[in-house]
Amino acid sequence: MASRKALITDYVWPNIDVESEVLRTGGVEPVVAPDTSEATLAELASDADIIMFCFAQVTGNVLRAAEKCMVASRYGIGVDNIDIPTATELGIVVTNVPDYCMDEVTDHALGMILALNRRLGQHDAEVKRGGWASVALDQPMHRTRGATLGILGYGRIGRSIADKAVGFGMNIIAYDPLIEPGQSIGDVEIVSFEEVLKRSHFVTVHTPLTPETEGMIGHDELAMMMPGSIIVNCARGGIIEEQALADALNSGHLAGAGLDVVEPAPPPNDHPLVSAKNIIITPHTAFFSQASTVELERRTAQEALRVLNGNPPENLINPDVMGRSRVGI
Repeated sequence: MASRKALITDYVWPNIDVESEVLRTGGVEPVVAPDTSEATLAELASDADIIMFCFAQVTGNVLRAAEKCMVASRYGIGVDNIDIPTATELGIVVTNVPDYCMDEVTDHALGMILALNRRLGQHDAEVKRGGWASVALDQPMHRTRGATLGILGYGRIGRSIADKAVGFGMNIIAYDPLIEPGQSIGDVEIVSFEEVLKRSHFVTVHTPLTPETEGMIGHDELAMMMPGSIIVNCARGGIIEEQALADALNSGHLAGAGLDVVEPAPPPNDHPLVSAKNIIITPHTAFFSQASTVELERRTAQEALRVLNGNPPENLINPDVMGRSRVGI
């Protein structure tokens, strides 16, 4: 009989068979929360050794209720939905899986860029309405070979999309706050944030959501972008000011936008982007394939067990916890 417990706050795949098998080999029994309210999670966390969370908010109150918890392991990359300072204060190790879906996310972002640039959705809809002969060919449409792709956030996913974009013949520039502008990494020129916006035919966003990046692309920043350019966000909702984006699309300044994330999610019917021109919105599925999901389930559970057994995780989010964690690492 398992003597330890893992609280799974939420998941979006068909079942938890993969992670359950991993956890049970370590003597841990998974328990799935029936809902993601703070009260429910706090109650179920009270005797949990592990918290595994996807999109649920793991608040300070939930963490304080989790008096036995050693590790909070994120199903995914971003950790903006857990109170990291409180976790660190309490000695709870926070982990994530930052590289499980690089192919899926970069395929998704490039797919959006290509579909928007070629106006596939718009032309498909017009043909199905009987407008084959009346499809207008006066909208912006860039030749990808020789076009400039600007990448905001040049971490693992940013570098992966750069590798793929080379095959389309694109020129690639990137901005990252941790990399000094003026240098080159391979064929990629590192430039300022403003230069990415001004010089790019296509901009793709791959930054985390932090206080510094929230709302970092608003009216002024969108106005800097090249007329007829396209922006894609497969990172986090809140990085782009959405009313500003809707205005830039509807005015014709931008030729298109692709979003895998919006704020709030799901968007209400009167959300300004739902009716905007030449936009693709997908329901936060850029990460998904069967292979990536299985990898995510397995590695999230493995990280949790690694910490529970007294070992440092492969991916540590809160390094200040080391030396004073509940698990003694």
